[in-house]
Amino acid sequence: MVVCVRAVVRVLVLQAAWALGGGQVRYSVPEEAKGGTVVGRLAQDLGLEAGEAEARRLRLVAQGRRASVEVSGASGALVVSSRLDREELCGKSAPCALRLEVLLERPLRVFHVEVEVTDINDNAPLFPAATKNLSIAESSLPGSRFPLEGASDADIGANAQLSYTLSPSEHFALDLQRSEEHLESLFLVLTKGLDRESLAEHRLVLTAIDGGRPALTGTVELLVSVLDANDNAPQFNQSVYKVRLPEDSVEGTLVAHVGATDPDEGINHEFSFSVVSLVPATKRDVFSIDPMSGEIRLRGPLDFEEVRFYELQIAARDNGVPPLSGHCKVVVEVLDVNDNAPEVWVTSLSVPVPEDASVGTVVALLSVSDRDSGANGRVRCAVWPPAPFGLVATFAGSYSLVLREALDRERVSEYEVEVRAEDGGAPPLRASRGLRVPVSDVNDNAPAFAQAVYTVLARENNAAGAELARLWARDPDEAGNGRVSYSVAEGGAGAGAGSGSGWRPASSYVSVDAESGRLWALRPLDYEELQVLQFEVRAVDAGEPPLCGNATVQLFVVDENDNAPALLPPAGGGPGPWAAGEASASVVAKIRAVDADSGYNAWLRYELWEPRGKGPFRVGLYSGEVSTARALEEADGPRQRLLIVVRDHGEPSRSATATLSVSLVEGAEAALSAAAAAAGASSSGAGVRPEEGGAAAATNVWLVVAICAVSSLFLLAVVLYGASRWAPRAAVLAGPGPATLVCASEVGSWSYSQRQSRSLCVADGAGKSDLMVFSPNCPPPPGPAAENRHDLKVLHMLRIVCDIEISRISFEVICRVRIFTASVVNPSLSSGLC
Repeated sequence: MVVCVRAVVRVLVLQAAWALGGGQVRYSVPEEAKGGTVVGRLAQDLGLEAGEAEARRLRLVAQGRRASVEVSGASGALVVSSRLDREELCGKSAPCALRLEVLLERPLRVFHVEVEVTDINDNAPLFPAATKNLSIAESSLPGSRFPLEGASDADIGANAQLSYTLSPSEHFALDLQRSEEHLESLFLVLTKGLDRESLAEHRLVLTAIDGGRPALTGTVELLVSVLDANDNAPQFNQSVYKVRLPEDSVEGTLVAHVGATDPDEGINHEFSFSVVSLVPATKRDVFSIDPMSGEIRLRGPLDFEEVRFYELQIAARDNGVPPLSGHCKVVVEVLDVNDNAPEVWVTSLSVPVPEDASVGTVVALLSVSDRDSGANGRVRCAVWPPAPFGLVATFAGSYSLVLREALDRERVSEYEVEVRAEDGGAPPLRASRGLRVPVSDVNDNAPAFAQAVYTVLARENNAAGAELARLWARDPDEAGNGRVSYSVAEGGAGAGAGSGSGWRPASSYVSVDAESGRLWALRPLDYEELQVLQFEVRAVDAGEPPLCGNATVQLFVVDENDNAPALLPPAGGGPGPWAAGEASASVVAKIRAVDADSGYNAWLRYELWEPRGKGPFRVGLYSGEVSTARALEEADGPRQRLLIVVRDHGEPSRSATATLSVSLVEGAEAALSAAAAAAGASSSGAGVRPEEGGAAAATNVWLVVAICAVSSLFLLAVVLYGASRWAPRAAVLAGPGPATLVCASEVGSWSYSQRQSRSLCVADGAGKSDLMVFSPNCPPPPGPAAENRHDLKVLHMLRIVCDIEISRISFEVICRVRIFTASVVNPSLSSGLC
């Protein structure tokens, strides 16, 4: 045992060397080495620094069988992991080498390591049986040879070189012959004639000694029985038969036909054939021989890759007493045929492959082998489909599956790759190995909206939180790279003039759900404030770095009839006095109104609500002009109250009411005529005395003077009023100055109502041609135009003041003349005139 240990220590010599151009490391280790025995310092031989082997995951990849060695993670040394039995691994093959692949990551590299398992003398020679019986006729002549079945040794080399010794005997000796095929034949040679009467049985011990250090032995006991009589053994036609047989020969194939002769006669002449021994002994059932004809036939399969030569010892034994036998040798050489398809092994697979992997990236390592020899064992490999992957030969029988073209996961997310191997036999045999290569996603696609511009219609006065639209952006990437979130990027609108605020961002009106892309209204929309809102929605994925896409949203607010008409102050001072000869349809006033809505919702119509029937006034359906429908009569009363309703065309329609107060005033000329008539009647009815005549004459003179003065003033007032009547209507009669005759305003209906008051001065009689109109004191509507036309407003105000002053003077003159005239004629009438 101590010698064996020393032998183990002696053969533990590192043989690491790089093969020429191949990058192969070679080590040797004796079989039966203990677990943990260091085969070689692999990391150091590969040029790795301390600790780098473990960091880069230096490891072994076995090819289809247990390697019995492993890489120590800490030291990077190649150590024995389990029992190494060279005979179990390689049988009689020499040398016995373990071909391993070593993988090194970051970057991925492959090294080829060959570990030769050296033989130690751990197997003793072994005979087929412990006892061998031989029958030798006493008539056998000295020099007769009797074949013996030699021992076998599972070791190889010198450890399997056997020598034989025979226990001391004066009659027998050993003869060992070696053929050209390095096959041994052992014979027991008769050196001296036998005498059955003196010794009928010989017991000999045959010892086999191997060439190991120390040598091991095996023995068999030979029992030699001496037979009498039959002294001629059968003789074969030739001592050695050589046969070549293809390994694909079918069962029953004739291998050889041996023949023998026996010069004896009778029963001693008859003989039969048998197979005495066969090498290798484990294949005894492969061949059979016909005992009568000597035909040797195949009874089992041949395998060139397992056994290339067979040696059969054939015996021809006669029927004499004792029987004699002759021997020959049949050597069968097995010829290789292409009966083994190539084998493809995947030793390493790095998946999934990122879609941005560069060309030349190693995806997998493969090992290809064929058990046949010569052309039958030469293998060609290819990959299908030929793109985007290819094969690169790295070593004999080793290939790398590398990337040949750029990948796109959105086009192909997974590849089914088939590696095909074909040998050089005729016909060739093929094998394949399928690989599933998934492609991992990288963020190389930005979200893209289905439309570049979205047009959205939303009714005004919508509820806050109402869904307006749904936007959707597609990102063909997967997982986080394809998960899209939405946000309002930019945009806005200017607020309406009435709101008093400026530009507002779109985010104050709408929001977008980050996950679903639903567009929500943050507050009710007002068409009068906002008609169009344009903004951008951004879609951003969750990749690294994130990519984004934009879409423009144009939000159009659809008008609802949510605004009632609003009345505006008159544009001018109204028409002048109406002369007696003018047409009956004369414009008294103009009702002006606006509606903040648009379209049909802002189309207004005017209706005279009160008084109904055949009144003295009417209103234009769409113009809003209030005009006389007929001549004014005294029966119409001193005041007229007109209730005018302004409606829009919306559904439902909205309205506003305006109350117009019209005062009917008697003209000065009518008053003067009535006074003159009263004076005449009084004079004629009472009579005139002489002393009263002068007074009456004086009164008449003053009456004529008064009438002339009043007429002149009236004519002057008409001229001045006519000038103002036909002047351009630019401004509203509103401003400082004395109050008009009648001016009132009040709140009316549910939506909006403004009362306008007008005054009509009418003379007694059917004509009632004198007409005066005044506008109420109402502020102008607000708006940007007031600021931009400030200077023009000042001019209008000056004009208004002048018009009001003229009207005031005219009115006062008329009233004073009327009062004076009435007081002269009849003082009791003056109190009810104005």
